[in-house]
Amino acid sequence: MSRPLIGITAYYEAARWGDWVREAVLSPPSYAKAVLRAGGAPVVLPPVSSYAVEDYVRGLSGLVLAGGVEVGADAYNGEQDARVPEPQPNRDRFELALARAAVRADVPILAIDRGMHVLNIAQGGSLIPWLPDSLDSDRHAGPGAHTIQVSVTSTLGKAVGDRVEVVEPHHQSVHRLGTGLLAVAWAEDQIVEGVELQGHRFGVGVQWHPERGGDTRIFDAFMEAAR
Repeated sequence: MSRPLIGITAYYEAARWGDWVREAVLSPPSYAKAVLRAGGAPVVLPPVSSYAVEDYVRGLSGLVLAGGVEVGADAYNGEQDARVPEPQPNRDRFELALARAAVRADVPILAIDRGMHVLNIAQGGSLIPWLPDSLDSDRHAGPGAHTIQVSVTSTLGKAVGDRVEVVEPHHQSVHRLGTGLLAVAWAEDQIVEGVELQGHRFGVGVQWHPERGGDTRIFDAFMEAAR
């Protein structure tokens, strides 16, 4: 049986090799390794043009919206916080178009960290631009582990159970949920840590990074849908 072809979004920025510094398409290998381990064939998608998104979606069995620098506030008509790293507008435009095309085509989507924010914005949602201000605390920005509560009736809950311990610092979070999205995982302070797209074959977004470490359950469930 052939492996499902899984697209993975990527950075497009300057990189050094040897004496050269050139723009390059970059993706941490943990995404490709997680896809391969779960039975898929990973392919990195360069964010160079939104014109190709429909062609990408037609050729893919699944899409990983990967993590990275925060989405620019212009994407959801917000105000850019000076403490947030400089956004990458080209990548934002490409991934938002790609996410919308994948939703229309019912292509399985696993949206990770920034990817969950992209999916939410693509569906008309918004973000909390600087979470420590909203909570009057930086507890989500620290290195420590925290326990996430998960809806057991959700696709995510069926994969990981009702609780999962994660380590993933973040300064932004989902604010207003996009159309068709449900919150299915929460931190103790009720910050949304997981979302799902209603009526979609597999449309799951998580705030943490399931491609890291040895827990393959989310990728296994994603790959089952991609098959």
